[in-house]
Amino acid sequence: MSQQTPSDNPKLIARLRDPSTCREAFNEVVRLYSQPLYWQIRRMVTNHDDANDLLQNTFLKAWNSIDNFRGEAKLSTWLHKIAINESITFLQRERRRLNLSLDDEASHLASTIEADTDIDGNRAAINLRKAIATLPEKQRLVFNMRYFDEMKYDDMSQILGTSVGALKTSYHLAVKKIEKFFDDHGL
Repeated sequence: MSQQTPSDNPKLIARLRDPSTCREAFNEVVRLYSQPLYWQIRRMVTNHDDANDLLQNTFLKAWNSIDNFRGEAKLSTWLHKIAINESITFLQRERRRLNLSLDDEASHLASTIEADTDIDGNRAAINLRKAIATLPEKQRLVFNMRYFDEMKYDDMSQILGTSVGALKTSYHLAVKKIEKFFDDHGL
């Protein structure tokens, strides 16, 4: 039997809305979503400590605005949107702080991946991460969501506010660029 996610569990949503059970329900949300949100963030920012900080910021923002969660979208969609916005804001701040152009950012991310000691990976996994780092931010995000998280285009559309057709195009272009990276590097 598969575990029900919070977004599919109306009882959990009801507990989140009830002030007497909200804290306990939110602790359950944190337990259920920490790992998938961490990896969503980590694939964008590449550094473990930064990803942990952004995960904490994500849950803090969610907790502080839990009263604004209207339930029109799935809870998972709402949380992913917060995490992605945190990641994008962080990357923009880092680009400014390090005075990097978008092109320089790709080589900076690639060198960060190569030096990463927190993730054990075979050479193929490291090369894939480096290829993904060369993608423009939006394509990198769409590729990660589709390839690693196996997220449906409809869910990505709600999170990113982009049409399904545009997301499919972004994913297709990302795959082509990754293939080209592997070809260009003889991998």
